[in-house]
Amino acid sequence: MPENQLPSSRYDLNTYWGRVRHAMEITDPRTLLTTKKDLANAVAVLDAFKTGKNPKLDESVWHAKKIVDSTLHPDTKQPVFLPFRMSCFVLTNLVVTAGMLQPNLGTLGTAFWQWTNQSVNVAFNSANANKSSPLSLSQTAKSYAYAVSASCGVAIGLNKLVPRLKFLSASAKTVLGRLTPFAAVASAGALNVFLMRGEELRRGIDVYDAEGNSLSKSKKAAFYAVGETALSRVFNCSPIMVLPPLALMAFQKQNWLRTRPGLTIPVNLALIFATSIVALPLAIGVFPARESVSPHKLEPEFHHLKDKNGKPLAKIEFNRGL
Repeated sequence: MPENQLPSSRYDLNTYWGRVRHAMEITDPRTLLTTKKDLANAVAVLDAFKTGKNPKLDESVWHAKKIVDSTLHPDTKQPVFLPFRMSCFVLTNLVVTAGMLQPNLGTLGTAFWQWTNQSVNVAFNSANANKSSPLSLSQTAKSYAYAVSASCGVAIGLNKLVPRLKFLSASAKTVLGRLTPFAAVASAGALNVFLMRGEELRRGIDVYDAEGNSLSKSKKAAFYAVGETALSRVFNCSPIMVLPPLALMAFQKQNWLRTRPGLTIPVNLALIFATSIVALPLAIGVFPARESVSPHKLEPEFHHLKDKNGKPLAKIEFNRGL
């Protein structure tokens, strides 16, 4: 029975909005309700399509692919630990982000929430990284220590710097103080990705031809994968760390919130949740999860490879990670 090629997505991944719509599926929190039986059924549906037993590419196949893509790691084909799936990213980070955005935290509070945030980042980066060059336990611990130190250093340093800026008005200092967590999260978050995926940069990651056949490892492909993931982290945290605190400042000037201070935390959480739900797929969609590059952008050993028909390879693919 002939095999069917399962499309990478029901959307056009060559366009930004196609990738955003695809990202909306793999980050859909409803997929967290998937049971082991649901996952097994989804894998069976995809296998039936690929082997030609059920050749119809219908809604059941797309639904099964959504479950598999949001649950299983593309390299290991094993379920990602639930709290660190991208579909749980918003929920896992909700409390952490709310903690970091509290005003007047002080040095200990700032250090605690930055440590918590970077710990969560380490877990997500490790769980969703390209698995062809994994970090050892000692490398993970060292990278974790560097990332936490960097984030705490930036956050605490800025918290101490802003009040000393004599040329700023009190309101400007307040705004900058509220935005300090963004600077710490953006810089340390990008560094976190490079540190936690450093082994990929040192050893390279697996690259494939268009049919999914492994070719070799490429350090240049690893640099593209890790660099793009770091940028997407900055794109993701930018609206989340900037818009809610500024909106909350505006709301706190309104009578309805000023006279009901107990609503401040629920309002803050609602702002963070709404911004996060929208921002995550927009950030993930900036770069494809399955990247294609010209062989000439990689090492010389890939420049003259040919496909099974003897034609020069036009594209080489690799898993960027999320």
